[in-house]
Amino acid sequence: MSARLSTRLTERFGLDHPIIGAPMAMAGGGRLAAAVSDAGGLGLIGGGYGDAEWIEKQFRAAGNASVGCGFITWSLERKPGLLDQVLKHRPTALMLSFGDPRPFIGAIAEAGVRLICQCQTLDHVRQALGAGAAVIVAQGDEAGGHGGGRGTMAFVPETVDLVRRESPDTLVVGAGGVADGRGLAAALALGADGVLVGTRLWASNEALVHPNHHAAILRSGGDATVRTSIPDKARGFAWPSGHSIRVLNNDYIRRWTGREAELEANIAAEGPKYAKAFEQGDAENAAVVFGEGAGLIAAIEPAAAIIEKMVEGAVRALRMAGSQIRG
Repeated sequence: MSARLSTRLTERFGLDHPIIGAPMAMAGGGRLAAAVSDAGGLGLIGGGYGDAEWIEKQFRAAGNASVGCGFITWSLERKPGLLDQVLKHRPTALMLSFGDPRPFIGAIAEAGVRLICQCQTLDHVRQALGAGAAVIVAQGDEAGGHGGGRGTMAFVPETVDLVRRESPDTLVVGAGGVADGRGLAAALALGADGVLVGTRLWASNEALVHPNHHAAILRSGGDATVRTSIPDKARGFAWPSGHSIRVLNNDYIRRWTGREAELEANIAAEGPKYAKAFEQGDAENAAVVFGEGAGLIAAIEPAAAIIEKMVEGAVRALRMAGSQIRG
């Protein structure tokens, strides 16, 4: 790689590239997190809904790589002991998303671990600043998985402006639809210190994703995704209002759209069917979780290759933009 991008994120975290791998529940295991970190970014294990045995397995899979971990905050509140479990591994960072981070900041700070907070609204950003977050992730609606609210193009710079006014030392990272070098370059141009990448790394060799689901993203574009609550209802997850999940708009989603109450009423029978379909990699009868960046993905590749191409593409895009300046 002939050129690198130096930002406050790379400087403070000792990274080669301003890229954080999203802590994707079930897909973002230790092998992927280690691959991202070994490639010069920061990899995060997806703690998700909190399976202690699974988390231990993933930290073992990460080996000696410098990785962090992320949690769904409202779920962590139900299993607070998981935080101490993860902190014993001395993670590089701890990311909290979708809930109030304040109940956990004392333990995180005492362990000397940097806090990353993922936000979908400016109120979330203010709450994260009050919690002393070292990094704010401004997540746009284009993102795969849970989120919702704002579009990346406007939300990232508005977050940057707010953070610069109220806590200028805090870093801002853009997320949502960042799947190639142009997305990284755009985030930097919007004032962000780097990006958080989910969907593009979901489509990597190291991700814990069924081959059928990988095949589904390769034949899909950004128009193929939809935000919905149906997979959460099928799994019995009581997500807080305002957070839907972006997934492939497949047969399952179309079949239950408008019939959500019926799905919940028949969950005893439908829940196990859904779980079996997901385990078997049935891409039409369970959720396939990716975002609008799907249309920019043409191959399943190693995480290191993805990061290298993303940085090279960003450098080209920034140089091209600079060449267009006159006067």
